[in-house]
Amino acid sequence: MSESNIHVYNEIGQLKSVLLHCPGAEIENIVPGYLRRLLFDEIAYLKQARKEHHQFAQHLRDEGVEVLYLTDLMAEIFRSAEVRKNFLEEFMEEGKVGAEGIKEALREFFSSMTPLEMIRKCIAGVRTEELSHIRPKSLGDMVKNPYPFYLDPIPNLYFQRDPFATMGKGINLNVMHSITRNRETLFAKYLFDHHPRFQNVPRWYNRDKSHSIEGGDQLVLSDKVIAIGISERTDSVAIERVAKNIFSSNEPFETILAFDIPKTRAYMHLDTVFTMVDYDKFTIYPGIEGPLDVYSISKAAAGEINISYEADKLSSTLQKYLNLPSVDLIRCGDGDPIAAGREQWSDGSNTLAISPGKVVCYDRNYVTNEALRRHGIEVLEFESYELSRGRGGPRCMSMPLIRENL
Repeated sequence: MSESNIHVYNEIGQLKSVLLHCPGAEIENIVPGYLRRLLFDEIAYLKQARKEHHQFAQHLRDEGVEVLYLTDLMAEIFRSAEVRKNFLEEFMEEGKVGAEGIKEALREFFSSMTPLEMIRKCIAGVRTEELSHIRPKSLGDMVKNPYPFYLDPIPNLYFQRDPFATMGKGINLNVMHSITRNRETLFAKYLFDHHPRFQNVPRWYNRDKSHSIEGGDQLVLSDKVIAIGISERTDSVAIERVAKNIFSSNEPFETILAFDIPKTRAYMHLDTVFTMVDYDKFTIYPGIEGPLDVYSISKAAAGEINISYEADKLSSTLQKYLNLPSVDLIRCGDGDPIAAGREQWSDGSNTLAISPGKVVCYDRNYVTNEALRRHGIEVLEFESYELSRGRGGPRCMSMPLIRENL
């Protein structure tokens, strides 16, 4: 296993290397009038959010995990003037900056920054008052616009699970459901195009495709089985394309289980309602068990795929495809519907496994955490006053790059 490559063939093997983004100034550019546009329900307090994120990262380091930060890796590739220039042009294009005078002012604005300052500012957003000298070159430069940003902040970026997804030795470079978040995948594109650590990593899906798919919907259950949610943010067409590409490669995966979950914000991604915590143990939000439909996708001849409806209950389907004698579904809220609804809202089912039977969780989901412990799972907790306001948990905030095989 090379430390320079992607290697993820399960959800629970010892985590060796992970990518994070610690929240920055972008969080303080969220204001009430633009919450919905920026996909937030509440305003977070940055100082506390960073404190919580540092606790999360320290848990990982204490377990021997290499913690990499997106801003540091991007700063490394921004040492190339050409990469930096090309990124900014694409970033402005995807940020809907169309007026030539504003583009010119932004180029000047970023030109004096160090690579690290530039990437942090791209994420934080550029307010209108920060560009004091715009030479009008088009109608767009002259029209008065009350919107306070020339470049929107990207406050969802601390959820590193979504812009791309590691799968085997390759990645899905995702298409985000919301235009607001699609710029996030541009960082991953440049990392995998230009960073020496991530050269020649195959892509099972690319961000130039038309149908959305997000990393929170993608779980690698074993070296044979992948689970992908058909959700509010992941389209079934994208799942089929991933299946065809991965089955046409040399990867050992044999089955993709497509979980059709409710298309609402409360469910959002598959990993907000279902995660793997041990060889035969899973957390699950009980609200999905009734309406859940599962489809199996397998390889057929000549690059085609077979699709079947799995008529059995979820536990039996998991037993069948993971070759397990039994499956333990640990329910969010420990079976109490009120506790389940409350703790699901703060991602009680969104666990990050560090190794088999050892997970990181928000401390606020104490009912679910105690249920996990009662089922033999070691739970490492950290504070979650502010990070949870973004509607994502420890798995959402982390992108495993290397896990040990089981």
